[in-house]
Parts: sequence; C-alpha cells; structure tokens
Amino acid sequence: MSSPAEHTMLTSGATDPVWVHKTPFSSLPTFPTLTTDLQTDVCIIGAGIAGIHVAYELVRRGKNVVMLEARAVLSGETGRTSGHLNNDLDDGYLEIAKKFGDDGARIAAESHGWARDHVGEIAQELGIECEYRKLKAYDISQYPVGEKGYEEEMEELREEAEMQRKVGMQTTFDENLKVRGWTGQIDQRGGMVVENQATFHPTRYLAGVLSWLKKQPNFQCYTHTRVMSVSEKGVELLGLGHKSVEIQTESGHTVKAEHAVEATCVPLQKLSVIIELEFHRTYCIAVRVPKGSVEDCLLYDNADAYKYMRLTECDDKDDYMVVGGGDHKVGQEDTRPRFGELEQWTRERFPQAGSVDYKWSGQIFDPVDYMAYIGKNQGNDKVYIVTGDSGDGLTHGVIAGRLIADEMEGKENKWAKLYNPSRVGSVVKSAGSMVMHDLQINAQYKRFLQSDITDIEDLVPGSGGVLNPTKSGPVAVYKDENGKVSTFSALCPHLKGVVCWNQTEKSFDCPIHGSRFSAEGVCVIGPAKANLKPVDAAGKEVQAAAS
Repeated sequence: MSSPAEHTMLTSGATDPVWVHKTPFSSLPTFPTLTTDLQTDVCIIGAGIAGIHVAYELVRRGKNVVMLEARAVLSGETGRTSGHLNNDLDDGYLEIAKKFGDDGARIAAESHGWARDHVGEIAQELGIECEYRKLKAYDISQYPVGEKGYEEEMEELREEAEMQRKVGMQTTFDENLKVRGWTGQIDQRGGMVVENQATFHPTRYLAGVLSWLKKQPNFQCYTHTRVMSVSEKGVELLGLGHKSVEIQTESGHTVKAEHAVEATCVPLQKLSVIIELEFHRTYCIAVRVPKGSVEDCLLYDNADAYKYMRLTECDDKDDYMVVGGGDHKVGQEDTRPRFGELEQWTRERFPQAGSVDYKWSGQIFDPVDYMAYIGKNQGNDKVYIVTGDSGDGLTHGVIAGRLIADEMEGKENKWAKLYNPSRVGSVVKSAGSMVMHDLQINAQYKRFLQSDITDIEDLVPGSGGVLNPTKSGPVAVYKDENGKVSTFSALCPHLKGVVCWNQTEKSFDCPIHGSRFSAEGVCVIGPAKANLKPVDAAGKEVQAAAS
C-alpha cells in the first residue's frame, strides 16, 4: 500500500476509484523523469485521455512527440471518471442548438459519436481488453410518476428525443420504459432511449494505448516533470520569420518544440478561457450487485445535479454498479454527505445492491456554452489547449486528438469551428450566466476575512483547515493521522483565492477557479502551476516527500 505522499503522485484524491479493482496503479506504464533539455516537433503537457489521444494521432502521422506529466500517467481526472462514452451529451441538444444552431448541434452529435466509436476501433486494433461495449442509454425523469414535475420533464424528454433524431441519432421515447432490475418501490418509468452508446474501462484502455506509444521510436514521455511555463518565441509575419515554443519545467529544464499542447484539464495561464468555465466536484460509488440482476445500460435522470449509473466487472459472482452525481461548485459545499446520498438513491431503486466497495470524487470543468475548447489558445499561433469537458471529457479528449493533429498539419476539419477556443457568438449568448458566475466567484474572496479553525488543537488527526491570524496571511494547516502538523500558505498561486479543506479527498481546494492541492500542498489540478508555499519546516519536509 502506498503512503499518503506516494498516493498524491498516483491520483488526485485520497480515495481510490473502482478502476483500481482490476487495474491497480502499480500495473500502469511508468516513465522516467526529465533530466536534460530536449528538442522535438510537439510537446504535450498532461498524460490523461486528451494528451494520450493527441499523442496517438500525432505519432501515427510521423511527428516526434514528447509528453510531460507533473505526477504519474493517468493521475488526473481521467483516472477518476465514471467511464461513459456517448453522444447523448449531458447538456442536451435542445440547449446546444440554442447556442450553436442546428448545424452546430449536428456536428456535436457527429463528433462525439465518432469519438465513442473510435475508442472501440483502437481497442480492437491494439488488442486492448477494456470492457468496451455498445449499450442503450436511458434518460428518465428525476421525479416519480405522479409527482409534481414528472409530466413536465417527460415533455422535455420527448422534445429532446425529437431533437436527437433531427441531428442524426437513433433515439426514441418510451412511455413505459423501465430498467430491468429496478425493483424498488420508487417508480420513475418512462423516458428517452438512445441506441448505440458505449462504455469501457478507461484506465485499462489508456494503459494499453500508452504501452503501444512507449514502443514507438518517435514518442517520449517523462513523468514527475512539472511544467511551469509555456511561451512562444520568435516572430512570424507575412510568411517570414519563425515561431517556436519553449516549455520550462520546475527543475529548470527546457523543451523546445514547434508546437505545444496543454492537455491539463485547465490551461496553465491566468484567465483567458478560464473565465468561461465553471468548476464542479462530482461523486461516485461502486456497489456490488449479483451478476445479471441489473440491465447492462447507461442510465441518467433529468435533475440539474443528475444521478447516473453503469456496470463494470467485479468478480465471478458480482458486477459493480457505478452510481454518480451530487455535483457542486469546488470548495463551496460540504463534501461528506454525498456518498450517503448516492447509496440511499441506489438502495431505494435496486434492493439487491450489496456492499459499497469504492467511493471517490472527481472534477468537472463546465464551459458556459457546453462545448469544449479545443484548438489554438487565444492569442497564440503554436500553443493548443484542450479544456471544458462539460461532463463528457472522455469523448472530448478523443476528439481533441483528431482536431489538433489536423490543425497542426493545416488540414481543414468541419468540426473545428464548433470547438474553437476563440469563438465568440455562443459565448456572447451565455453572457448572463457568465456575469452571475463571476459575481458568485468574486464573493469567495470573502474568505480573506474568515477562519475555519481558531486553534490548531481543534483539528482531529487526518484533517485540515484554514487558520487566519490577524497579523499575517491565511495558513492552510494539515494534521496527519499521527498528529504531525504541517502548514502552508492558504493562498492559491493562481489568483490568490483562499483554499478550503476537502475532507473527502484530504485536499485543499480553491473556490475561485478550482485549483486543488494535496494535504502536502502539492498541486493536483490547475490552473495553478505551483504548489502551496510551505510555511514551516514540516511543510517543506512533507511537500518534498510528495513531489
């Protein structure tokens, strides 16, 4: 079993996702740390599904690729997903069409459908056994039959089904839809049926792709290599001159490249598209159910913070039912009740549910207009970004591979406009929600005047909090299971928000733009690039051990 400091390098929370049941961290491909300067065609920062798929596409096209990862491969949000592969998108095509028109909605359906299928094609081609299979998706009301709101949501689902057919999907509405195995007394029958959706084991699939990449002569990967800056150098004007990119690491090494790709969930920069994103925590449990007792499907209810379900392998006797939901803004709500809510929801509907063996949470990056930002970063010619998963990060990550490879090669792609990070029209249509979001975010700076704890003695072992002395800045305090205390600056290095303690994942989370730091102050999710600054010797010691 890894120590807490070692665990920080493997995943972005103290909890473990169900994917380690069949594919433990120790089974994932490993790579060295960068110890020298390099020059390459393309440097990719981030070793999750977006970075891996961009690398896969570019390596296939003969480019020399260097991938850099601050911790271990798949240590970010890709390793904490629920593993849905679909073009039945979270935000719905009625809403997408309001921002992008019917043509934009059609491209969204086509591109996510391609990504869903492409994963299966790659898995077959490379011989990766990853539970990939096609399934039906069911979208149902959040309300039981007869309750207020049920009929209204049924009508919304009828309209959404019609819109999905309009954009080319195989979707119907079934008044009597019921999931086999849902035998609990709560009756939410009826809803939308979407054919040809898919699911898989995400880390097993990506470990297979990484193993293939590792064998390619034009691919290099370096882990435990934190990037601190990505900057364009040189001038190009009217076909004259030349631009390139320099990537600087925390250890002082430089990678020079013709192009760079920030596949880091959130770009490593101050603002730009970051102000067009909202940041949410989301939760999952894995519950044992007897094999064959629940229909193998994808299930979603119609709530704002919706519940969802899928199955994955457990053992010869049971499957795991993965149930998720309970989303809320990062650093702004108590994380502890969420797992209990998910378990209660599950047992009320599926009485055959057994033990809950895994509980974990992840992070979602929601763009104001529902589509990810994939392509050249605003104001750059050689730096590309992938951000704004909107709950569909797996398919967005696969799409990114094709879009970015095409753009680097100057190939026209009919999907590119929809995902362009510099798009304006759909963002303008979202101005009202952006203003409300900014007001809510700015209100979080009130934490400069607040203190979570009045004395370090108040902390029980295995917990943290923010202490705000009157004569100095706020301090993030962690007391480990043995009672040893370490302290760090509580100011997020990104834009100086005051972090909050997340007891579920044993992390300090920033409520401004969602950056997260382990109990040792190590940055595990950006847009922050640096760690929390240690305040005392104990903080320096534990952070050094975890970096």
